[in-house]
Amino acid sequence: MDTLKQLGELLLSSIPAIIGLLIVWSAYRLLVYTPLQKVLAERQARTDGAIQQAQAEIAIAEARTAEYEQRVREARTQIYLSQEAHNRRMMQEREAALGEARKHADAKVREARAAMEKDVLAAKAGLELQAENLADQIIESVLRPAAVVGGRS
Repeated sequence: MDTLKQLGELLLSSIPAIIGLLIVWSAYRLLVYTPLQKVLAERQARTDGAIQQAQAEIAIAEARTAEYEQRVREARTQIYLSQEAHNRRMMQEREAALGEARKHADAKVREARAAMEKDVLAAKAGLELQAENLADQIIESVLRPAAVVGGRS
């Protein structure tokens, strides 16, 4: 029983230490642990919120980038279409100018052929006249000596 009595006294003398420990533990929970948990929870919420906000901003930036790229593609398409239309107009103008030049050249060729045909006809007429004159001269020169010879005899 002596040990029980000593054990009881030991427990009785440790009650102030147990109460002090409970007070320190409660003060720790009240002053340090609970505010620390609140700060950590707030920090975690802010971190998660910042991450979510960053992800949302990244998604918005990607959407804007896609929209910008789409607009660039559309602008390039418009530029290519306008260049193609301009090239078509230039080709049509070139073809029209070539057609006009061909018509003009054909008219000049026709005029030159007509003039050449007139010259050929004039040359033929001149040659025929010269041939007749030459034939008359030949006949006259052939017949004149015969007439002179025939008239003297």
